[in-house]
Amino acid sequence: MREVTKRRWRVVLDVALGLFLAFVVAAGTLETRFYGELVVGLVVVAGAVATARRYPAVSLGIALAGALAVPFSYGDHLPVWVIFVLVAMSYQAGLRMPRARPGILLGTVFVVLALPIALVFGSDGLGDWAEMVAILVFAGLSPWLLGRYVRVRGELARTGWRRAEEMESRQRLVAEQARLRERARIASDMHDSLGHELSLIAVRAAALEVAGGLDDVQRDAAAQLRTSAAAATERLREIIGVLREDAAPVEPVQGDLGELIARARASGLLIGSTVDSDAAPPMVARAAYRVVQEALTNVAKHAPGAAVTVRVSSTGARTDVSVVNAPPPAGPLPGAASGHVGLIGLRERVRLAGGTLRAGPEAGGFAVTATLPHGAAPVQPAAVSDDDVEPSASARALELARRDVRRSLIQAVAVPLALFAVVLAVAGIAFLYQWNSSELPGPVYDGLWIGQPRAEVAPQLPERQRIARPVRGEPPRPPVPGVACEYYGTGRSWLDSDYAAYRLCFADGKLVAKDRFAEGAP
Repeated sequence: MREVTKRRWRVVLDVALGLFLAFVVAAGTLETRFYGELVVGLVVVAGAVATARRYPAVSLGIALAGALAVPFSYGDHLPVWVIFVLVAMSYQAGLRMPRARPGILLGTVFVVLALPIALVFGSDGLGDWAEMVAILVFAGLSPWLLGRYVRVRGELARTGWRRAEEMESRQRLVAEQARLRERARIASDMHDSLGHELSLIAVRAAALEVAGGLDDVQRDAAAQLRTSAAAATERLREIIGVLREDAAPVEPVQGDLGELIARARASGLLIGSTVDSDAAPPMVARAAYRVVQEALTNVAKHAPGAAVTVRVSSTGARTDVSVVNAPPPAGPLPGAASGHVGLIGLRERVRLAGGTLRAGPEAGGFAVTATLPHGAAPVQPAAVSDDDVEPSASARALELARRDVRRSLIQAVAVPLALFAVVLAVAGIAFLYQWNSSELPGPVYDGLWIGQPRAEVAPQLPERQRIARPVRGEPPRPPVPGVACEYYGTGRSWLDSDYAAYRLCFADGKLVAKDRFAEGAP
């Protein structure tokens, strides 16, 4: 049902666009009574709109073909409908073409064919050529590039969000694995500590069982205690085994914080430490140990040679841990990218201990701080802050997509302007050269006389005729059969609004008329 509604709306929009363009054609041609141009315009609109959705390249070709009405228009009449049709069809072609190559080929072919046609067959010569260049750049190329930009932006946005969903799902799986790994490490700590205590209970119960001075009831109670301790140890091993099933191997806690820091110093880290964790409960002490262990591992991996400051302080209520490293002297190791999996696991460990963890850049280095309350319950998991971790792969992919879109927008604006500037510069140079090389000196013009043979006149004339000449002040041609007129400059600057031209008309090899006329003259 939704597809049917979309299809109907598309038909309505196409019909509305066609009617609007047809109205523009009619308004621009009926006033001047150019009925042939009206028919051509309506045919171009019908063909371009009808093929715009299914065959955008054909629609663009029809609109470009309609632009040929510019050089063949009557007098100084500019067919405005050509601009409207070309803008609409170029934008839709850029928006709907899956590939840019057909549009580029069409535009190139049309430029190669249309510009010479406008220059040679146009009633105003260079003026029609300039009009055609401006129309192609601003009514053809610019809307097409804008349509390409909109299409690329939409495709990149859809691709980016699809990749973002995949990356975020993968990131959630990695974070979940890190949390499970940390829980497995906690399970290992539980097994080591509780198993050790239960084993001691079983040993003491066995010694009590064989001790002298006990009656049968007391020995039986000691035997039951030993059996229960052994069963509890075995049951704990089974439970921990379930928790650790399919988990990655964990590194057990080896010694206290002092030994950990001493081993890190022996490996080459520059560490200054202040440690006071005697008042911390076992769970908090192990969490503090893991914070310092992970932070020192990250320093050795990502900031080699950086000085590290470790501070651990305990009070009756909480333990504060801080590991801060300075910027590495030689910069980070190349290719040592971090997924921050260790920090995710560390955050899970601190959360289960009832504390909070903060990790992020500080003064050019990196700081990891943890606050561990004594006897607190686990806190609810919080969302990872953007300051704690580097941008995810999905965020980087979206940023690259946005960068491509911005680049496309710059191209859509800069390319037409640069192309127009180049064309304008080339046209200006050609215009000045043609203007200066088509001047007929005044004394030479004054020395020409009616009836003078063409062979005598030719050596005195410039090498080329004037293309840009007044179009409103030209007198009627002589009523002589086979007359041919030539136009030359008078030496006036092209900046003058009333610039003039010489006209020499020949018939049967003789000069039959010579005139000097200016723009707007009666």
